Amino acid sequence: MKATNTVGASDGLPARHIAGFLDRLRTARYSEVTLCKKRRVLSAFSRWMKSRNVALGNLDESATALFMERLTDAPADRVRFELAVLRLFLAYLRGEAIVRLPTVSDQSAIAHIYGRYLDYLRQDRGLAKNSVLVYGPFIRDFLNSQDAGDGSILPNAFDAVTIRNHLLAHSKGRSGEYTRLMAVALRSFCHFLFLRGDTPRDLYELVPTVRKWRQSTVPTFLTPEQADALIASADRSTPCGRRDYAILLLLARLGLRAGEIVALELGDIHWRSAELVIHGKGQMVEHVPLPSEVGEAIAMYLRDDRCASASRRVFLRMWAPRVGLAGPAAIGHIVRQAFARAGFRPACRGAAHLFRHGLATTMIRHGASIVEIAEVLRHRSQDSTAIYAKVAFEDLRGVARSWPTVGGAI
Repeated sequence: MKATNTVGASDGLPARHIAGFLDRLRTARYSEVTLCKKRRVLSAFSRWMKSRNVALGNLDESATALFMERLTDAPADRVRFELAVLRLFLAYLRGEAIVRLPTVSDQSAIAHIYGRYLDYLRQDRGLAKNSVLVYGPFIRDFLNSQDAGDGSILPNAFDAVTIRNHLLAHSKGRSGEYTRLMAVALRSFCHFLFLRGDTPRDLYELVPTVRKWRQSTVPTFLTPEQADALIASADRSTPCGRRDYAILLLLARLGLRAGEIVALELGDIHWRSAELVIHGKGQMVEHVPLPSEVGEAIAMYLRDDRCASASRRVFLRMWAPRVGLAGPAAIGHIVRQAFARAGFRPACRGAAHLFRHGLATTMIRHGASIVEIAEVLRHRSQDSTAIYAKVAFEDLRGVARSWPTVGGAI
């Protein structure tokens, strides 16, 4: 984007585009106070465009970045707010075909290959959104380290030695799990490069692996009493509490993953057959029974609290915009709030997953087989379920050998 327009003088932002944008936000239930603040930002941006002779057709991220430079000494909250307004407005203009979408030729080589890699993860590998969010930053950091200074990639970037040196340099002072995930992401990226034809051979096997012993620990879980206490902590006299109550029941009674709850849509609830359609990991689509307790909680939330929304997601944000929850982290936040209300302190990260571990643990202690637990948890491999055998402590005592007594050891 160029800051000046040689065709003619810029008139800034037409008032009809600002009004249309604010009307769109109004339907998403933004408050009038918030809309006034956004209008002030866009009015200032319009004046800036006119002073810099920036035409509407040339609007892109570089223009907004130049506009934001005036806030060098401004409070961080103001910077974040104005940047969010401009990003949302630019997305609106592109969605309405008022401003063209950036083409491949507009992107740097690094941005282009990074976008292609994310598409590969989503479309070819079928990875869940959360997995893409794990892999992506590692590869973005690697590509940025190979920037020639003009957005192009250094000649030896896709070389086994370069990739290995990057892994070793960026693993210093990091945890074993962080290093392991970085190695996994780099190995995945090497395979992507080979499939794209960027490397003559697959460098996948040349990236060092980080050893992680499978099933070396006993899974942390919630007891049935703890799960019930967390569910009971939800304040069902409020709309937010009724929403959270339904979410906690889905976690505890069905063992759903956080991402599966976020992705649940209105059409996925089959009321007559009492089933839920779950969009799981690896683009798997499965049907699970809908217990009456869970169904009643969801029905109450939908009837009394969800309100009208263009979104088809079952669970929406409580504040504008009234759209689906942002991601699995939103479910984790709801669970952590329940822990705080119940006076519990989770012993590990991923608090939402403790319900899933708790369901499996309760099942195995009541005599369920590994095959049955794998079916309920929808594991594609029983190896993922085998770790729960460790929590059947009474059964393990029956097969454990006696500890040698004094004089009994050789």
